[in-house]
Amino acid sequence: MEIIIKIIAALVALEHFYILWFEMFAWTSRGPKIFKSLPAHLFSPTKALAANQGLYNGFLAAGLVWGLLIQDAAWGMHIITFFLACVAVAGMYGAATAGRRIFFVQALPALIGLLLIAIS
Repeated sequence: MEIIIKIIAALVALEHFYILWFEMFAWTSRGPKIFKSLPAHLFSPTKALAANQGLYNGFLAAGLVWGLLIQDAAWGMHIITFFLACVAVAGMYGAATAGRRIFFVQALPALIGLLLIAIS
């Protein structure tokens, strides 16, 4: 079970590194294609806000990687649990305020990881 949890944590980390890249470096080029409900003219003025969000997503990913690299299995799992919980909360908030799809893309994978931790 620990291997599956670590795989999920790694996938969530990769996803958040992608979000970092997207929000920090591709917001104005790829943003309008991904967030079709947001008017295209708003991407340029919101570039700094998106970059700030991207940085926070990078911190979530870095925390998960940190948890994966810790040699002590129990301590590493505590770190992974904390950062998966942070991702889940952020994803649920995003789903409630920005779009339902965020729940399935961000919160659900983290919640699955947390569920597996709880039953292991």
